[in-house]
Amino acid sequence: MDQNHKTRLLTRLRGEIDTLSPRLKAVAKYILDNPSDFGMDPIRVTADRIGVSPNSLVRLAERMGYPGFEAFRAPFRSALITDGAAQQGEVWIDALQAGTDLARAQAQFAQNEINIVTRSLRLMTEDKINAALTRMLSARQVFVTATRASYAMAHYFHYVGRMALPSLQLIPRHMGSAVDELLEVNDQDVLIAITFAPYSADTIQAMRFARDRGAQIILISDSDVIAPNVDPDVTFAIATQSQHQFGCYGGAMAVLECLISHLIAAGGDDAHHAIETYESLREDTGAYWRARTTPKLRR
Repeated sequence: MDQNHKTRLLTRLRGEIDTLSPRLKAVAKYILDNPSDFGMDPIRVTADRIGVSPNSLVRLAERMGYPGFEAFRAPFRSALITDGAAQQGEVWIDALQAGTDLARAQAQFAQNEINIVTRSLRLMTEDKINAALTRMLSARQVFVTATRASYAMAHYFHYVGRMALPSLQLIPRHMGSAVDELLEVNDQDVLIAITFAPYSADTIQAMRFARDRGAQIILISDSDVIAPNVDPDVTFAIATQSQHQFGCYGGAMAVLECLISHLIAAGGDDAHHAIETYESLREDTGAYWRARTTPKLRR
């Protein structure tokens, strides 16, 4: 579907390019000539390469019937990711297995990652997704908590997810415990807990505390039975088996990424506008490093 969407857009651009203003025509030509780059690059990078302002890309998106740049770029981005995976398959793993000891080890590790991601996504059923989204979107506040290695995943989920779900809060935010920031939690709230064996005592304590006060619980873990008196409303079971002493978190990240995608899709135009606003703010405040522009020489 993404590939068809992209193809229809390219066909329409070819048909309408002569009716566009010079700046919009330059943008359309760049997209036609560089669809893959357009699908991957941020708006300001694309604008610099074309020699126009980011506003020109936004105006073309609106001319094509999209609410903003991100929505216009989405089919190109999605098709690029999907096409790459479909074309490569797992032939490259077979090639590694026929190589050196190091290559064979990489094949084994890579295949394990693919297996745990596949299993985790397969267990992410429609009914669980719907149950989680319904609770998150209707909640007064949505807290996400984790500790140690899992905290990095909670931080990322909050960092990106809050653009689509402003009620999302990461706890603990400082050096205290999650319970410190759940003192006013009630039955209008949701707690997302991320923990894997050996399970975090702090996370389990936070789940029990939130449950006692009526909050609903969404658990992301390698089991739905992690401790007594912990009864989540929704559990996303994650495969974590690894080739070393610690669990692999590739499956967990895949599930979290999918949840973020669902939140953005559910947020519609408001979510896309929020993302564009955050991105513009970061660009305008110099959050991203940019090389100096090379002076153009007259010929």
